[in-house]
Amino acid sequence: MGLRADAVLLFAGCVVVIEFKVGERHANRADRSQVWEYALDTKNFHEPSHALPIIPVLVLTAGSVREPAPRRYASDRVCEPLVLAPPQLPALLDELAAEFSQDIDPEAWIRGRYRPTPTIIEAARHLYAGHRVENITRAEAGAHNLAETAGAIETLIRRARDRHEKIICFVTGVPGAGKTLVGLNVATTHRGNDDTHAVFLSGNGPLVALLRESLTRDDVARRKREGRRITKAEAGEPVKAFIQNVHHFRDEALRDSARPPVDRVVIFDEAQRAWNRAKTHQFMRQRKGIAGFDRSEPEFLIEYLDRHRDWAVIVCLVGGGQEIHTGEAGIGAWIEACATRFRHWRLCISDRLMDAEYGAGGPLRLARERSNTEFLSELHLTVSLRSFRAENVSAFVKALLDGEREAAAREFRILRDRYPIVITRDLDAAKRWVRARARGTERYGLLASSRAMRLKPHAIEVRLAADPVHYFLHGPEDVRSSWYMEDCATEFQVQGLELDWACVTWDADLRRTRDGWSHHDFRGSRWQNVRNADNRRYLENAYRVLLTRARQGMTIFVPPGSADDPTRPPSYYTGTYDYMRSLGLPELS
Repeated sequence: MGLRADAVLLFAGCVVVIEFKVGERHANRADRSQVWEYALDTKNFHEPSHALPIIPVLVLTAGSVREPAPRRYASDRVCEPLVLAPPQLPALLDELAAEFSQDIDPEAWIRGRYRPTPTIIEAARHLYAGHRVENITRAEAGAHNLAETAGAIETLIRRARDRHEKIICFVTGVPGAGKTLVGLNVATTHRGNDDTHAVFLSGNGPLVALLRESLTRDDVARRKREGRRITKAEAGEPVKAFIQNVHHFRDEALRDSARPPVDRVVIFDEAQRAWNRAKTHQFMRQRKGIAGFDRSEPEFLIEYLDRHRDWAVIVCLVGGGQEIHTGEAGIGAWIEACATRFRHWRLCISDRLMDAEYGAGGPLRLARERSNTEFLSELHLTVSLRSFRAENVSAFVKALLDGEREAAAREFRILRDRYPIVITRDLDAAKRWVRARARGTERYGLLASSRAMRLKPHAIEVRLAADPVHYFLHGPEDVRSSWYMEDCATEFQVQGLELDWACVTWDADLRRTRDGWSHHDFRGSRWQNVRNADNRRYLENAYRVLLTRARQGMTIFVPPGSADDPTRPPSYYTGTYDYMRSLGLPELS
């Protein structure tokens, strides 16, 4: 993943990671974070190092000899960085030899598997630079993993080209399983190929903006290191063609009603969020001046690809329980379009698409009746890569939101030692908890539902949404970054993205009662009940998104309310807090 420590010593049963700063007298925060990141990367992703103590050491070659800070180890046995002058290294090794006595087989250590789990931003940078998905992510022992899913899609693309077929395939997976990563892998594999040119499409504006900015910056920096100068504008042009907002792709189809797109392979991220017929009709009439438009967005996009006379492939990446906005059609609209109008398109469907959480419903029964429908187990990703410390976080969140108390408590008992989750009524305590656990360059941030209107007394204003580029890409010195925890991000800014540690705030828009969840929307100066079933589902899904953003752990802040404020009585929050406690979540005072 591009992390290269200057030296690694396997010594007396521990791993000493050394980074030299030549000519430096003082260590700054970035230097400490750098060597700390090397140590954490080794601990988390290198299998033989999982059980070993890791000691990161920053050596300032011009530094003066001072008494080093005492060695402080976290629960995973990673020491806080030590800052030393060169003459102090021998003394440190003597102390470590006395502290640890286990032997390490160096050959076995070197041969051990390195299985990184990058963030989607890190992964996108490496894929765009030419790496393959199997080289930058861990390979699970089970049958379902990223490499196999990517390979299955490549097989379908070759088949479509060789047999002159049109294929639409549906890839499913738990939150954080790597669906977007698989899509980016396919897109980068065929980027610039005249025969199989691919494009990655998403209706998630923040994700598109963030990926474009990150890839552009990375390309400029990489070329500069290679001695090749390029402007940011020049680097950004091919990135814009490679990653597009789905609405801009749709607009291109409107400009010429007969010409097919240049792309033969089109990847739709979060395909279940494409617009239904009513939403598309409204947009076309109000924003485009087109009256009588009677197709859903899935139907229109398939029609656009169908203009190719010989072959084309659509890859739909499908998240369960991820619809968070009105007018989102769900995955059934794609299947219905193929079953009723585009019958010549072959459907290759994950065998898990029939699960209730994907909402394919009736249209899936139509697909089963077709002779050109295949169900492929390789198109489902079962393991969450986001929460690499505990892969069942998504199962815990699902049970929590489904009100399955016993199942949620069971899942939490499985993950609690590796993936800490705490609850609190004190926002300052929640922030301190998150800050205390983040090490090195680990990113943390504040999250809230877009309907959490009564968090304003806690200085959380969801209507002033965070800029995703500032929030996710800028450093801890920038007040607009996630690190400051002054700006909060809602489900719309963080869907498809991740933090290492999250402070999730829970308002009275979703309340736990004796009868289950109670759904509310704040209008004017009071809360109103949400009666529409779709809107209730969107609200629950908003919290599903927020609760599955953290890679390593989170704190959940449920306000105490105020007896003096009729919009925030304690009764609006107590049920939710007590429900969390009943699941076994520890309280943070």
